[in-house]
Amino acid sequence: MSAPGRPRAWWAHAARADRPPVPRVLMLRAATGMATPLALGLLLGRLDLGLYAGLGAMHATMNDRLEPTALRAPRIAGAVLCSALGMLIGAFLQHEGVGELPAGAVLTLVAFASGALSATGPRGSGAGMLLLVSATLGAGMPLPHPWWAAPPMMLLGAGFVLLLGLPHRAHAEHPEADPRRRALAAALRALGATLADLGTPEGADSRRLLTARLNQLQDLLSHPYRQEPARTGELRRLYEALLAATETASGLLWAWRPVPAEVAALPGALADAVLGGPQPEYPRWHPDTPALKALDAALRAVADTAAGRPAELGTAPAPPPDPWRLRARLLSPASTRYGLRVALCIAVAGVVTAGVPLSRSYWVPMTVAFVLKPDLGSVFQRAVSRSVGTVLGVAVAAALLPVASSEWALAVVAALCVALLPYSAGVHYGLNAAVMTPMALVLVQFGGEPGTAELWPRVLDTVLGSGIVLVFGYLLWPERPRHRIEPRLVAATTAVRAYLVSVTGDGEPRAEVWLRRTAYRALADARQEVRHGLTEPPPNGRLAEQWLPATAALERLSGAVAAYGAQLRYGGRRPDPAEVARVVDALDRLTAAARTHCPPSGPVERPTGPHDPDLSVLGRAAGELEALLG
Repeated sequence: MSAPGRPRAWWAHAARADRPPVPRVLMLRAATGMATPLALGLLLGRLDLGLYAGLGAMHATMNDRLEPTALRAPRIAGAVLCSALGMLIGAFLQHEGVGELPAGAVLTLVAFASGALSATGPRGSGAGMLLLVSATLGAGMPLPHPWWAAPPMMLLGAGFVLLLGLPHRAHAEHPEADPRRRALAAALRALGATLADLGTPEGADSRRLLTARLNQLQDLLSHPYRQEPARTGELRRLYEALLAATETASGLLWAWRPVPAEVAALPGALADAVLGGPQPEYPRWHPDTPALKALDAALRAVADTAAGRPAELGTAPAPPPDPWRLRARLLSPASTRYGLRVALCIAVAGVVTAGVPLSRSYWVPMTVAFVLKPDLGSVFQRAVSRSVGTVLGVAVAAALLPVASSEWALAVVAALCVALLPYSAGVHYGLNAAVMTPMALVLVQFGGEPGTAELWPRVLDTVLGSGIVLVFGYLLWPERPRHRIEPRLVAATTAVRAYLVSVTGDGEPRAEVWLRRTAYRALADARQEVRHGLTEPPPNGRLAEQWLPATAALERLSGAVAAYGAQLRYGGRRPDPAEVARVVDALDRLTAAARTHCPPSGPVERPTGPHDPDLSVLGRAAGELEALLG
């Protein structure tokens, strides 16, 4: 345990596990999707086909989410189609007996396409990884008869998982069956938690959770639903009202000013109403400051919108979908660089497996593909966690495989392992590797070879693959945290600056809420990159640590701008050009520091009591930034 006042060690950040809710629906769907094809294969005497159908079901499970079918189906379809294409390439190489050199060249090209696709966004990341994983599996796993049946069976298994998630008519009519309503209720409860934590040290963490819930809701509502425009319009109006309430709550968080308990409880009661519960009564209270008056107006708009009553939301129409999360396009410089990174590691893995006698040579490039998935955190952390998780998974398999001697018992073990994937993926990457390792060894035993004989060789293969990534994809690759953190900070600073100018200048007031949403989404991305950097050893982890105060300062500044907007609208204050110029100058200096790789080293000032509503919020915010910048 680190001493008080000292930052946490990098290994403590790397070992830190999350505590997501248990996704029972996804886990049941995953177990059924794996158990059914394996059981049919055993009953019909075609276990070889059942294995590949189960593999397709597992790949669909890895990309399954609790979201509307209009979003879920393309996500699964894109990932599994890439997986089937990779399997077709790998199976063809194996069936035709292609030599090591040309086969390695083909897999290297597939690796480049996989890496380039993975860098385009979350969906591309899942599809690109499976393209490469399936290509390596197809080149090494025993093939069914006929060999070309492997890709169609994978599509069949994935299609079964997709069908399992289709809502039934009776169930679909219940409000809780709509993932958008559940996400909206979760965001309302997060708003209630933020209001309850106002004026306490826990307020910042509650606000970050609220930002994450709003990000998820925004993604779900960004897709057009042509079949139910009325319901979608209702949810979007409630979302816009929620954004305005979140803006005022952020201002109160910055001002360190609490609200009455009955006011903090209102969003939670509205969340129950969104899911079919009764409409709550609006609490009787008397706000006496500009920020509290702004919160009162915003919460009334949320309550009226949830009850179906007309409400003045004060927001402009939503901008085009996702303007704040523009992803690198395929074959852009960023995608090309990542494709080259993956291709280099796969080429090295091919050379290593050609020179070292391995029983399952495809395990090494498969490890490279999993570790280099770009949206799972630091490459260093993934490589180490993959090795540790594999050792734990081998230990579990060593205890299970001797007991599960029959094929039916192995099918049960496989279903249980796949059922744990949706939960383990949200807890820690190492736990996810520990769950996948017994699953892979069960597939080996299904293939006719004793899985116990493959236990410790898999540890060697995993260490080889992780070592290749650490050396060629991390230590020797010309990328450091500054290449990931500092561009995110520049984007976040630019977004906060635009939000400030809109609040204090001649911008459209009704568009302020969307600019704030843009700013907080950019800030969430920047903090996530800093968090990833903290999991790496020095000097990389120390660099991320140096940028952490700047990220926190930008988050607090966004709250200060929201509080200042309340002063302008409800307190009669007029913008002071000198104060605005001070903050804009500080933001420009912070942007320049990020672009020149110079983290600010000044002290971080934190409030110890409520802000005086008679004093200018922006002046205090300018002082905080100037102190940080020295």
